[in-house]
Amino acid sequence: MKKAIGIILFVVGLFATRLTPAQGTLYVSNLGQTPIGSAAIGSDSWIAQRIITGTDASGYILNSIQLLMDAASGSPGGFNVSIYSSLGGEPHNNLGSLIGSDPSAGGIFTYNASGITLLPSADSSPTFYFVVVTTATPVAQGAYDWSAANSFTEGSGGWCIDDGYFTSANGSSWTLIGRQDVFQLAINATAVPEPATLSLAGMSLACLSLWRHGQKEL
Repeated sequence: MKKAIGIILFVVGLFATRLTPAQGTLYVSNLGQTPIGSAAIGSDSWIAQRIITGTDASGYILNSIQLLMDAASGSPGGFNVSIYSSLGGEPHNNLGSLIGSDPSAGGIFTYNASGITLLPSADSSPTFYFVVVTTATPVAQGAYDWSAANSFTEGSGGWCIDDGYFTSANGSSWTLIGRQDVFQLAINATAVPEPATLSLAGMSLACLSLWRHGQKEL
């Protein structure tokens, strides 16, 4: 009996570990590349950097995004980082905003996600998303500056920071600026467990529950 209990607890612990997002995996980053410039961010100067997800069949839970920022100019405010879906190759729906600190001082800043799930890419059919950055204040009042490198970056598992980005003056009408600067970021995500994994975890928990119920009746 003790041996059976030990096996059940081991299996439960194993799958509980796999089901916990924790800090995620660093799938792609160009933060270590040499910056070649930056772009001003304001309420009238949005930037949407295109990314491609990996090929894990069940998709990904987004944990966080890191941005490399230069020091801000003037007095900007209301910095916002969001993830947008893609439609026709350009930003479409806002899937959620990330939480982090004001990047006025410049440096690498982390923005945490909650409840954002990203679909996977197929080998011959990439799935695009956008890291969209804007503010609550116009550039004339002051601007945050997002650092840029000069080439796309391939990560692990098929992830990629693409060499295409969009700009917008209002967040609804977008203009493609392709194959030039690539804004500097890193993506941490957790692969969604496969259905079989979830089923096994559920069976293990059910066995443990039945055993505990039986112990109470003895």
